[in-house]
Amino acid sequence: MRTVSIFKNNSNQAIRIPRDMEFQGVSELEIIREGDTLILRPARPSWGSLRNTPPADADFLLEREDVIDENRLLDDLK
Repeated sequence: MRTVSIFKNNSNQAIRIPRDMEFQGVSELEIIREGDTLILRPARPSWGSLRNTPPADADFLLEREDVIDENRLLDDLK
C-alpha cells in the first residue's frame, strides 16, 4: 500500500497518482465512494467511442472456422 499527500486545487481536493501506478492510455476515471474509501477505475468507453476505433483488416476472421453448421438449418426443416 502506498501513501500519497492530499492537497487543495482551487476548491477541490486532489492527489498525484505515482508514476508506477498511473492509468496508461486513460483520459477519464470513475470515482466511487464506499464508506471512507474512494475507488478510482477507468471510465468505460461509450458506444460512440467505437467510431474512433480503426476498422478490422480485410482478412479479419478469414481463417476462422464456421460456428454455425449450415446443414443444421436444413435438418431442422425436415
